[in-house]
Amino acid sequence: MGIFGTVATGIIVAIIIVVVVVVVIIVSFVSMYNALVKLRNTVEEAFSTMDVFLKKRFDLIPNLVETVKGSAAHERESLEKVILARNMAQSATDIETRMAGEDMITTALRGLLAVSENYPQLRANENFMMLQKQINDVEDDIANSRRYYNGTVRLFNTKTETFPSLIVAGMFRFVKKPLFEVADTAERENIKVQF
Repeated sequence: MGIFGTVATGIIVAIIIVVVVVVVIIVSFVSMYNALVKLRNTVEEAFSTMDVFLKKRFDLIPNLVETVKGSAAHERESLEKVILARNMAQSATDIETRMAGEDMITTALRGLLAVSENYPQLRANENFMMLQKQINDVEDDIANSRRYYNGTVRLFNTKTETFPSLIVAGMFRFVKKPLFEVADTAERENIKVQF
């Protein structure tokens, strides 16, 4: 085998190594892209699930407001906060505004339900008690779906911000998703209920 045979073998080996490296890089990029797509779809599915519960709560609010209006009409400020928050969430054009509106609804509802403790006739109203139970159940569902949504967002955001997948994320414009966090510090405090 002469010098040309050794050089030819070396060139073939180098070409094979380059081809293998290129294939590994391409497979890695495709794999990272697919993982990002799957995570993005999971985030969207998690938000859709949470949105179902938010809509359910949204639909209960008018009934609750009407029930409270009849029994505690002078609690106008609490009722207006609930209605204002509902309108803000309903008119939101982006996810951040929607999340802020939903947080306002949660805070306003908690305030309204706490105020209702001062009205025995309201507490005796079967309609109100049924609505309060439904809202509490929906709030639990929202809390669970919010945890799931935030978990999927955390995974997605971590994937888009860590090397080497951040290169693929940047190339294909996968952007960081917002967490659905409690924005209002008043909501973090315990509600005082007086009997």
